[in-house]
Amino acid sequence: MSASTSQNQRIAVVGLGSMGFGMATSLKRAGHAVTGCDVSADAVARFVKDGGAGAKTPAEAARGADVVVSVVVNAAQTETILFGKDGVAETMPKDSVFLSSATMDPDVARRLAKQLEATGRHYLDAPISGGAQRAAQGELTILASGSPAAFAKARPALDAMAAKLYELGDAAGQGAAFKMINQLLAGVHIAAASEAMAFAAKQGLDIRKVYEVITASAGNSWMFENRMPHVLDGDYTPRSAVEIFVKDLGIIQDMARSARFPVPVSAAALQMFLMTAAAGMGRDDDASVARMYAQVTGVKLPGDK
Repeated sequence: MSASTSQNQRIAVVGLGSMGFGMATSLKRAGHAVTGCDVSADAVARFVKDGGAGAKTPAEAARGADVVVSVVVNAAQTETILFGKDGVAETMPKDSVFLSSATMDPDVARRLAKQLEATGRHYLDAPISGGAQRAAQGELTILASGSPAAFAKARPALDAMAAKLYELGDAAGQGAAFKMINQLLAGVHIAAASEAMAFAAKQGLDIRKVYEVITASAGNSWMFENRMPHVLDGDYTPRSAVEIFVKDLGIIQDMARSARFPVPVSAAALQMFLMTAAAGMGRDDDASVARMYAQVTGVKLPGDK
């Protein structure tokens, strides 16, 4: 059978960061022929050393691909990969599918989908959740929406990357909207967890014992349990950076303003991330919000000098 009808597909992955590299590895492990592309030549070289193929530009990576998986930060980068210089839209075969993983405003996802679909290619709006470890294990949660044809074409790739695939509608934008609800909650929970941990330190409490107690109590959240060990260890190596939530909570504010819908809790969380970024920690782990509280209040956290 041809590549387009076989379970083994030709797949391009554009963006080989912590998430994209894991996704590309999962696709390769599932038997697909995977070509990786990234602005970092070192990232491409690492993927080639791991047994994949490499390309210098998105256009080169997408040539002959059944599926192009875009794993970049935002809508602007996604649009550049699609329609910019050396973009994939000109070299993707007709009837192939562009799978967009970036978190973005649903209106932008709808616009990009309409523009690409007018050329005879498919667009699958498919934001991801789960972190780098789950990406490498092929166990992501994918929140997808798009035409039945886009889903059918992307199915083998989706199966290789996701433990949970939610099919959320037959048009782009729905996946993006679901992801923004997740990001609203995730950002609020990180800000609240950071505030609570710094406040506990201000009270003179043993914050390791606080972590033990809270994770066994009603006040726990997935983000508290996942992010506060970074604070306990004084390790702010970015698994997910502060600037991600400056971007995502900013998108939520824009969406809410357009809808005339009040979102005061997420607005307050956005200010916490903005203050943390302004204090020079924008590229650090998003648990750095706790460090911002500590700096403002004179609290000592693990790792502080």
